Amino acid sequence: MSDKPSYLGLLNAVSLAESAAHDYLEAWIAVTPSDDVRRVLQTVSAREGEHGKAFAKRIDELGYTLRTKDDPDRKKRVKLAASDCSDLEKMEAFGLGRLDSGDKPDVFDGFFRDHSIDVRTGELLGRYIAEERDSGRLLGACYEELKAASGSASSTARADDRLASLEAKVDAVCAAVEQLAGLVGAPANGKAKGRKVNA
Repeated sequence: MSDKPSYLGLLNAVSLAESAAHDYLEAWIAVTPSDDVRRVLQTVSAREGEHGKAFAKRIDELGYTLRTKDDPDRKKRVKLAASDCSDLEKMEAFGLGRLDSGDKPDVFDGFFRDHSIDVRTGELLGRYIAEERDSGRLLGACYEELKAASGSASSTARADDRLASLEAKVDAVCAAVEQLAGLVGAPANGKAKGRKVNA
């Protein structure tokens, strides 16, 4: 190709970002204890991995090579994804509960402002955008379910804490009553701790 496509940088950026997301999602899938979370992550991860390769392939078809960039945070993301943090904590750390903008504008709205995009690249971008928006909805729903479960779990934990506190108070009252009963019920020989008891 004689003229470098104006959208080559966009294709490159998408390929790199999608491949990086695939890496950390795969690490997360390996450790999540939830089958429901795993199913959602597997769907999204498969899409991300395929997008990374498809965009690299399109760059190659246009006669160029994918340019990799140093990403110092990539290892940190994979480490967090593979950690023992909860699924909810990971969702929040990666911002996955906020991807779905509903009917409001999103990052993809400007992709087709470049009217020079060729048909094959346009098809690829269109499918990519539709899948990304769907992934945002899937992850958003998963996040809301995790949040709701966490809320009910923390309510149960608070109730357990209140019950334990109440039990401790009842135990303290019982101990005080026993002490008082010991003082009131003096020994039959008329002596209580060395003092005479006047009858």
